[in-house]
Amino acid sequence: MKLYCSIIRPTVTYCCETWVLKETIKNKLMVFERKVLRRIFGPTKERDGAWRIKTNDELDELIRHKNITNHIKAQSLSWVGHLHRMPEKRRVKRVYKWKRMLTRLLGRPKKRWEDDILNDMKKLKIKIWTSCIQDRNKWKLYV
Repeated sequence: MKLYCSIIRPTVTYCCETWVLKETIKNKLMVFERKVLRRIFGPTKERDGAWRIKTNDELDELIRHKNITNHIKAQSLSWVGHLHRMPEKRRVKRVYKWKRMLTRLLGRPKKRWEDDILNDMKKLKIKIWTSCIQDRNKWKLYV
């Protein structure tokens, strides 16, 4: 598990702070993580002597519900906090605040990163997130 948490997961989730997590990406990441965890923990021996593969729920309990999608969401939320605490003159902040002059294309709008973050904040029941972000220690408790 130490190798998984220190080498494999960071390699797979490199720059995940800016990803828009769609359902297909979540499913692929979860499948990958379960394959790796099944390889790490191996099969389970039953009382009758038969071997079986661990279920998804058993794997989730073994990693204490700290799966890869939760890790990515936590990284994204910590990046949002860092971004909002930046001074206005930083290039990253200016790009974040930048608004297009063109209109959006017709049809259903694509899922944006900011919408994904706001949905995560709603799930965590953070109502006044702009003031919480300014206090780094309080924000870390939410993340």
